[in-house]
Amino acid sequence: MKIGVIGAGRLGICFALLCEQAGYDVLVSDVRDSYVKNLQNKIISTNEPEVAKMLTTSPRLAATPNNLKVIRECDIIYTLVATPSLKDGSYDVSNVWKVVEDLKKAGKKNVDGKAFVVGCTTNPGDCAKFQKELKDIGVDVFYNPEFIAQGTIIKDLRRADMVLIGGKRNDSYDYLCEIYNRIQEIPPKISVMSTTAAELVKLAVNCFLTTKISYANMVGEVMALAGLEDEIPTVLGAIGDDSRVGRKYLNFGFGFGGPCLPRDNRAFAAYAKQLGLDYNLGDTTDNFNEEHANFIKDHFVYRNVDNLPFYFDYVSYKKGTDILTESQQYRLCIDLLDDGYEVYINDNDAIMDMITKDLSDKYPDTVKFGEPDDDVYPIKF
Repeated sequence: MKIGVIGAGRLGICFALLCEQAGYDVLVSDVRDSYVKNLQNKIISTNEPEVAKMLTTSPRLAATPNNLKVIRECDIIYTLVATPSLKDGSYDVSNVWKVVEDLKKAGKKNVDGKAFVVGCTTNPGDCAKFQKELKDIGVDVFYNPEFIAQGTIIKDLRRADMVLIGGKRNDSYDYLCEIYNRIQEIPPKISVMSTTAAELVKLAVNCFLTTKISYANMVGEVMALAGLEDEIPTVLGAIGDDSRVGRKYLNFGFGFGGPCLPRDNRAFAAYAKQLGLDYNLGDTTDNFNEEHANFIKDHFVYRNVDNLPFYFDYVSYKKGTDILTESQQYRLCIDLLDDGYEVYINDNDAIMDMITKDLSDKYPDTVKFGEPDDDVYPIKF
């Protein structure tokens, strides 16, 4: 069995490499010609642990800029293309539709009996539409999103708490289960349901996490204002010790950010509104997250009684990543600079390359980079 991956970005290449490592022949495609050429030469620039080394020892993995080549040659076609957010919070799945059109272009003789597995985040009901479009050429559509965190993608894929598969139980479903049994370090718990239900689960899981993060930050805000700041970790720890709650994601600190949680939260809210639910947790947590960013700024300014320069040892949304998307750390940094405070920033090379020139041009007198020489006020919880 040969596996195809259309969209070999951060997640796509990680999944492809794990399939290759498990013994499958893998063919990936991507719209970026230079990126494909680098993959063909076993070169990649990434902060994800293990990926570069795995690529250099991946004889069964090949890369092409041609989606049709992947479709014609592979038995199972995964797509992990970008699905950007629209203004209402829902997902723009036009890139997935392009792959659907490529499947139709390949013709029934080349795709009959094959599985089309959508791994990128979509709106509830989208995969049912893809299936309707592909039914006549014999393609089975599955929804199979991954629950991973940036910076630990390989680890998370190997040790997933749950594998979510939306689609029918048939031979293709059995092949998907076989793939996960081979790439997982522990026997995976596989949850099977309709594609629409699975699409909803993906959004709902992340909406729950944003709710839990917001709840912890709400408790922290209350305690800080009540003069009990030193006991915040103890109190949240006690709450988390209740097995009905759990300690994961129950910390006081920056709000949620990055490329997944905020977008899934808004997409869940958008879907609820489509169904006539105007009041929902997706909107509530998103609004709280915005207000919490303001609270965090006031929190650090108030505590910096000596008016020392502020020091960030990272400004990415998560330490060790090269992603600034909706980072509350970076937002705080900019807010402080806008207010005239002196700020030191020391992050990984990828982040520093992204921000150094722009910030130096805009804040030439107040922003500094690297380890500070003077006394500073560190931004940390």
